[in-house]
Amino acid sequence: MDLHLSGKHALITGGSKGIGRAAAELFAEEGVDVTLVARDPAALAEAAQAVRARRQVKVVTIAADLSQESEVVRVAAEAGPVDILVNNAGAIPGGSLTQIDNETWRRAWDLKVFGFISLCRQVYPSMAARKAGVIVNVIGAAGEQFPANYIAGATGNAGLMAFTRALGRASPADGVRVVGINPGSTATGRMETLMRTRARDELGDPDRWLELCSGMPFGRAASPEEIASAVAFLASPRSGYTTGTILTINGG
Repeated sequence: MDLHLSGKHALITGGSKGIGRAAAELFAEEGVDVTLVARDPAALAEAAQAVRARRQVKVVTIAADLSQESEVVRVAAEAGPVDILVNNAGAIPGGSLTQIDNETWRRAWDLKVFGFISLCRQVYPSMAARKAGVIVNVIGAAGEQFPANYIAGATGNAGLMAFTRALGRASPADGVRVVGINPGSTATGRMETLMRTRARDELGDPDRWLELCSGMPFGRAASPEEIASAVAFLASPRSGYTTGTILTINGG
């Protein structure tokens, strides 16, 4: 299916690995120029090479810490006008109310919650001025499941869901769409790291981590590519009447 995205420019945060990288590769196949943002320059360079291997589109990388407002401003300035913004950066640590201290909570939210919001604030006005643009926030299913042992993430994700719905409700007046995706368990490097730790603690062997996936829907986690396909579709004119919506992809 042609998504009618050729010639567009997408800015993707957390673009060096996982869902962000998978989205960049899929956008490239559709003829989209991409700007990838992450903290690690080496990981960005590797991701850019993989994206270019899909199709010879323009790939720009920007190493930045999006928990810093000055860095958010710099990224938006260096990226220039974008047709698609994919907010994907940020990993909030697990833990209960008493396990997550204020410093950890604030640091995690500075990157994911305020990072998403701040970059939207930088990019949205130029989209509105052009009467065109799409923002896709990759949030997380904890925002609707409320696990107490992931309380900082559940609360932050719920806030980003509300932010996405509120902005997406008003954005049609500016010709802009704002949507969100809530992935469930997704087979990224971070998930493997977490599952290895859990397998070590529960099974006595970190290499048995795949056994912990057997109870998931379909007996596995989602692939980054499955989430990326939804990102690309929602960003495309094929989904041109969708805004203020959160799509949950968790296997049911």
